[in-house]
Amino acid sequence: MLEGWEDLPAQEASVGVRAGDPIFLSPDYRVDQALSLYAQSSKFRKYESETKRNYATDIVLLLMFLWTRGKSWPETTGRDLDDYEHWRRFAPENAEQIGGSKWDRELAAFVSLFKWAKAEGLISTNPVAMRQVVTPRGEVVESAEARARDARPSNVHWLTPRTWRLWVDVGLRGHTREGVPEPGWIGRLEERNVAFVRLLTSSGLRLQEGASLLTFEIPTMRLQGGRYCHGKVAARVTRSNQERTFYASAGSVGDIESYIASSRAWAIRKAQKAGRYERLAGMRLVIEVTRGLKPKVRWCDQDGVIGQRDLNKLTWQERTLLFEEGPNGPEPLWLWLNERGLPFQPHSWENVFRTANKRCERILTPPKHLRRDPHKVYAPYATAHSARHSFALFMLVVLNEVMDRKYGLTPEERRDFRLLYGDPWFMVQGLLGHASRETTVKHYLAPVRNLQLESMLTTSEEPVDAPMPDLDRLFARVAQDADGIQDIDTRLTPRPSAA
Repeated sequence: MLEGWEDLPAQEASVGVRAGDPIFLSPDYRVDQALSLYAQSSKFRKYESETKRNYATDIVLLLMFLWTRGKSWPETTGRDLDDYEHWRRFAPENAEQIGGSKWDRELAAFVSLFKWAKAEGLISTNPVAMRQVVTPRGEVVESAEARARDARPSNVHWLTPRTWRLWVDVGLRGHTREGVPEPGWIGRLEERNVAFVRLLTSSGLRLQEGASLLTFEIPTMRLQGGRYCHGKVAARVTRSNQERTFYASAGSVGDIESYIASSRAWAIRKAQKAGRYERLAGMRLVIEVTRGLKPKVRWCDQDGVIGQRDLNKLTWQERTLLFEEGPNGPEPLWLWLNERGLPFQPHSWENVFRTANKRCERILTPPKHLRRDPHKVYAPYATAHSARHSFALFMLVVLNEVMDRKYGLTPEERRDFRLLYGDPWFMVQGLLGHASRETTVKHYLAPVRNLQLESMLTTSEEPVDAPMPDLDRLFARVAQDADGIQDIDTRLTPRPSAA
């Protein structure tokens, strides 16, 4: 422990510093007090943790640029921001130029900082030029003039079901093109990673929603037919702050149960032997989870103080502190754990997807095309959010098929049915938890907005088996006729191993 740092927690508490507040240090190791106040402001603290981290990173890059000009951030001018945009986006000597969407996010971070600074009297003029715009709803809002014109409204990726299967097998299970594990494959945390990805693709949960589940929130109630289980996602971990029901396939739930009984239990036992849980600051031992419309979680902390909170109001950070008493000591209620038996934080899943994408590219791309020929894609590329997009596409196709087969409707009857009860588009909107139908149709299901799915389904070459058909052929046709959907062809289908 460095001299003078023994009572650091007490010193931080005395000046209002909380866990998660960023601290900005200049290159000469001085703390910027004004920026620290911004990080402690109610405006900044209301942002989600991911937004906080992104904004802090974006602001630091601007600070470094200003530092090379001998300026502090309160001295920023509009010309400085113009020059910075040129460097970030267009300068030939910048080997890591960014696109319009990334620039808009950085600009949003600067707007937040400078608006706060002006309101606090730290600067007299906001260097970010603003203009008034009218939203589609008729509201007048302020927008930065420097917003990019080439920004994409959303980063959307769709993978068909068989493409997801290939991505999981190669990227997470270590398979080769021949469909067998690669020699020397270790498969660190393979069970956990496969279970998580299958949960997202079968449920449509956002990354933070799926990553924040507690063990007692795993869906166990099966719907009639047994193919799907339903559960609840707590309000505080959703983007809309509203609790909603989600559905996960029975297979994905089985994967989670296998993970809990094997590698997760092993990681917990190792952590218990090493005494990691007892040393975890802020650990809360849960003594009761009440039932009813508003379930509460009651716990006892390390000082013996009893506390409680509505389950729906627990942040994901608070959820990582919840434990229960197991046969060999405390066990985390947080579902997804790292190798040390500690909670695996939501943003860390991005590295899992990144590593799997790299492996798919290495295994599935012929050596002579590796890192070349950008117009020919041999390997699927996936993100956590593309699992949600793909779920929406899958459910739209399946619900169209199920409705057609279950009710045997003529086109006229189907129109009447939609007027009375809604259609698959509306159902998918509810499954995703979108407040606006426009978001569902415009972004998540853009590739199939204009496709005649009904005619495609009714003219399928082979009859499909009810109640949940294998629609690989149909998805292949959808992918062929629509942009943005990744589907593998027979050339990439893993060949069965020799008997």
